[in-house]
Amino acid sequence: MEDKKTKTLVMTALMAAIVFVATYLIKIPNPATGGYSHMGDCMIFLAVLMLGRKNGAIAAALGGALSDLLAGAAVWILPTLVIKYIMAYIMGTVIKSNPQAHKLQLAGSIIGGIFQIIAYTLVKIVMLGIAPAVASIPNVTIQTTVGVVIFMVLSGVLSGRIVNLAERGDAAK
Repeated sequence: MEDKKTKTLVMTALMAAIVFVATYLIKIPNPATGGYSHMGDCMIFLAVLMLGRKNGAIAAALGGALSDLLAGAAVWILPTLVIKYIMAYIMGTVIKSNPQAHKLQLAGSIIGGIFQIIAYTLVKIVMLGIAPAVASIPNVTIQTTVGVVIFMVLSGVLSGRIVNLAERGDAAK
């Protein structure tokens, strides 16, 4: 039991770090908001697939929020923590009945991604105003779409090799 908890904790931390790296290092500036688009979403979806909805959501929230912290965007830490957690949790809920089903993976990542687009737009309206928020919709939509596409490619390539730790509890199997 302790061994399973330790492995899950380590894998959650590892996926949070991977989400952080994909978010922080691979970014495309967005002049409309002063923010950026990134590649972290595909790693968030992969984290959910590997860790299940709860630990995948934790990895998503921590990795995304850490990126905001280190990027000097402290004002975005709390919104990112909440939005990325919920986005990942939504996907995890959709795929829970059969995590290896590609149709569910696609549906879950799209529904979670749509939530993200709406949530960030609403937060930007409050923080930046309507015009910058609306101007940022294409960028966050492209970011989310690219994240879904890359995730689906990775999921297809790694099919049968991805270990769902929430179910099996062992990364070596």
